[in-house]
Amino acid sequence: MSVTSFPQISRQQQSLLLIAPHGSYRTMRYQQAAQQLGLDVLIVSEGEHSIVSEYAQGIHVQFNKPEQALDTIIRETRNNCIVAVVGTDDSVVELATNTAKKLGLAHNNINAARLARRKDLARNALKANNTPIPAYKLIGLNKLLQQTEVISANDFPLVIKPVALSASRGVIRVNNPAELSEAAIRLEQILQQQDDLESFEKQNVLLEEYIHGDEVAVEGVVENGRFKLLTIFDKPDPLHGPYFEETYYITPTRLSAVQIKKITGVVQSACEAYGIQTGPVHAECRMREQAVYLIEMAARTIGGLCSDILEYGLGCSLEEVVLRQALGQPVKPDFTNTAAGVLMIPVPQKGILKRIEGLLEAGKVKYIEDINIQLRDGYELIPLPEGNSYLGFIFAKADNVEKVEQALRQAYACLNVVVAPLWKLDNKQALN
Repeated sequence: MSVTSFPQISRQQQSLLLIAPHGSYRTMRYQQAAQQLGLDVLIVSEGEHSIVSEYAQGIHVQFNKPEQALDTIIRETRNNCIVAVVGTDDSVVELATNTAKKLGLAHNNINAARLARRKDLARNALKANNTPIPAYKLIGLNKLLQQTEVISANDFPLVIKPVALSASRGVIRVNNPAELSEAAIRLEQILQQQDDLESFEKQNVLLEEYIHGDEVAVEGVVENGRFKLLTIFDKPDPLHGPYFEETYYITPTRLSAVQIKKITGVVQSACEAYGIQTGPVHAECRMREQAVYLIEMAARTIGGLCSDILEYGLGCSLEEVVLRQALGQPVKPDFTNTAAGVLMIPVPQKGILKRIEGLLEAGKVKYIEDINIQLRDGYELIPLPEGNSYLGFIFAKADNVEKVEQALRQAYACLNVVVAPLWKLDNKQALN
């Protein structure tokens, strides 16, 4: 007797829907994390004509037309088994939230995405929830430029900042009215060059109380509305201004258990103010004496390649933690036996990058794990507050934070960044 065998019907392949601006450095990291978890990745971007196959073969939308983009995504994914939706950057978090809601997946309140992008709206929500923040004022940029807004001398020092830029871009400390006027002119030039900003975001800025004290970065995830701390990064270099370029991140923190509890409580309060119910959270806090103030918070992972150092304590990448949480597989961090740190190599001056000397020597420093240079020879360097790039990253790992910090500083001292002057011709010079 013959037996007819039928092919086994397999469960539909689960997929991650990754909504990412073209060229986002987080895209590859989420792809790698998804691969570790056996997920396919479907990328939503504006990269229809990208030379990167993952973008070119994905779903193509226009992010400045969110309703049309949402319709396109839902239509194009109707035959896919989407189990998680991730927006890689602030600019696409709102679209990711709406998409997850439409697909019936875990998502945050839509206001959470808007508040993460707009600092003025975030400040209002935080204040209403009694979350400790610096005193602030939303003000029209024209009033500052025309000097029609009277700022009391007792209010200084202040921090002037855009309402919708990230990575400390355009953030300037001012100590008197003259510095405020100069900073307003500089900030107007920065804002007018941003094509992705709305009119309101180009015409208004925040003036905030300057909080003098140590600053830390806080990384965690939210599960059912409760903030779960992954780690706190100490920033051993003082950030007193006039610009606020971050350099060293070191974990675990040297703060006391009491201070950690206060910081966790402040971030929990901020999550409630934002309406964050699930997913990653990255926050910046400052400590003045015994008080903790929330400076910034976003419903996404940490920027740059800094998340690499979390792997030493988590046993997997931060992006994998985010995806595991979305799949109901939370990860408990353990930094008890490992210290790690990163130096975001700052841009030393304006000009053209010629070369970076001393990389081999820096790589031989004890406890240095890796040096990742992001910018290549010939790149135009623009320091803060106009720029938003780093030369690269230096990573270190050891059995205590003191060894990590010493290794990073020693490696950085090996480097010599050679920069050539930048000469730009105006139209008349070019014609001649």
